[in-house]
Amino acid sequence: MANKIDTLCVHGAADKNNATGAVTVPVYQAATFAHPGAGQSTGYDYSRMQNPTREALEKTVAALENGCDAMAFSSGMAAMTVLTELFGPGDNIIASGNLYGGSVRLLDNVTAKHGVTTTYLHTGDAAAVRKAVTAKTKAVFVETPTNPMMHITDVAEISKICKERDLLLVVDNTFLTPIYQRPLELGADAVLHSGTKYLGGHNDTLAGFLVAKDPALAEKLRFLYKTIGACLSPWDSFLTLRGIKTLAVRMERITANARKIADWLKTHKKVKSVLYPGQSGMISFSTDTPETAKNVLGRVKTVLYAESLGGVESLITYPVLQTHADVPPEIREAFGINDRLLRLSVGIEDADDLIADLKAALE
Repeated sequence: MANKIDTLCVHGAADKNNATGAVTVPVYQAATFAHPGAGQSTGYDYSRMQNPTREALEKTVAALENGCDAMAFSSGMAAMTVLTELFGPGDNIIASGNLYGGSVRLLDNVTAKHGVTTTYLHTGDAAAVRKAVTAKTKAVFVETPTNPMMHITDVAEISKICKERDLLLVVDNTFLTPIYQRPLELGADAVLHSGTKYLGGHNDTLAGFLVAKDPALAEKLRFLYKTIGACLSPWDSFLTLRGIKTLAVRMERITANARKIADWLKTHKKVKSVLYPGQSGMISFSTDTPETAKNVLGRVKTVLYAESLGGVESLITYPVLQTHADVPPEIREAFGINDRLLRLSVGIEDADDLIADLKAALE
């Protein structure tokens, strides 16, 4: 298998079922598979457990993240839900403070019902993470950069703490993708993706992934995966595989656009702060007033006012009303998620067209 990630994106993992020479993995739209005889299997029995199209996708994502196994889910939140099933009553999870609102909603309203507590803090502060660890802590869940405040965590540094205390380290790599960050190589035990975003890349399908570093963890996750059944369909697996083929070139164009736009936003009189991690296409910026922010949402034309991110189309979102609407106001405000903040997902359009659209919307 090719070592260069650009080539791996295009060619993916080998399709072991390909006897035709097809250059793309076929859609095996089958729920169940016939057995050759009693106690015999083709390797596929029931699509909730495995499907040939999904298997090719999972092997590709595992290779991109340099993991031993990957599981493809019906959404990023489905992947997150299965991950939390590793924990039980009395367990504690330390998590990045301004996580995606859906992750907070899950941890605080669903996982909490099982007796699992979550401690939120800035995981970029290694000393704070170390201090927060208790005898009940079982895992550290890191989002880097965070959504939407772009806080950065040194994964390798947090990994040292986790290894000292025998904690599971999970990293949400949705924003940077394996093109710019490979958490397992930095010491993480598992990686989570909303495959709906950059991996799929076309705003046309939902997907989620968990990638495990070692077989023991993969076995635990596989058991939960097949039991809960939130697996990705064959067709959505095909669409995500197709999206990954252009991941490297999309990320290159998106990053070039985002850097240009971030530099321009810093010069605008109505923009008071710009948060951009330097790679990928995610930019958060604060306007001078709530009215300016709302005007932008109603005036953009090339940029679309819509939730989600990571597609070829540029999207702008109002976190206070959308991605983080379910987060208590006092917590939102503490992290700077207020009614002046906008989050921009830069696409592959011409950067000058995007700047012209934002300029007209801000005036």
